[in-house]
Amino acid sequence: MDRLQAIEERAARTANGFKDLETAAQEVLDSEELARSRDLALALLESDAHQARCVATFIIGGLAAADAGALDLLRDRVSGDSDWWVQEILAKAFDRFCAETGYEAALPVIREWLGSPSANVRRAVTEGLRIWTGRPFFRDDPQVAVDLLASLRGDESDYVRRSVGNALRDISKKHPELVARETRQWDLTPPGVRQVHALATRLIDRPTAG
Repeated sequence: MDRLQAIEERAARTANGFKDLETAAQEVLDSEELARSRDLALALLESDAHQARCVATFIIGGLAAADAGALDLLRDRVSGDSDWWVQEILAKAFDRFCAETGYEAALPVIREWLGSPSANVRRAVTEGLRIWTGRPFFRDDPQVAVDLLASLRGDESDYVRRSVGNALRDISKKHPELVARETRQWDLTPPGVRQVHALATRLIDRPTAG
């Protein structure tokens, strides 16, 4: 049995959770040269089994900080996968890229992905970096995280807006004043912005009338 087949069969046994899929990917990264790892990932992306494509996404995420082509592959190909599991792993893969690059150094790519026409690409950032202020750089400069997330408050995708609202709510647990100040400036006329506002401010104390 060759390695590709072995990975596919192992992945297919995973019915719930991502941990073994991530472990399988890391074993490839630890034992294969970059080119061979990329080749295995590309072959796994062709699999009918979403679990195998998840392994591929984990592998590509592990290559992305050192290989711009791998990052492009996440953005341009993996983001088009219709499976929810794969999109969850895309978010994890993007966070790994940022962690290995350095979150501050990754800011140009973060902004680029947030401006993508693909909802899956935008959501990979908003969801992948949660909890944003638990990440280096954003921990010390939470305003940058708030500003980046707030830029998507009117996003056309409900999927993205929910991620944005929930990410801002996460930040509000430690920095309620930042989220409150930001959200007070919003025009709440658009229903989508109202939705994000409701999610973002859910935990913020508000003065009671009287």
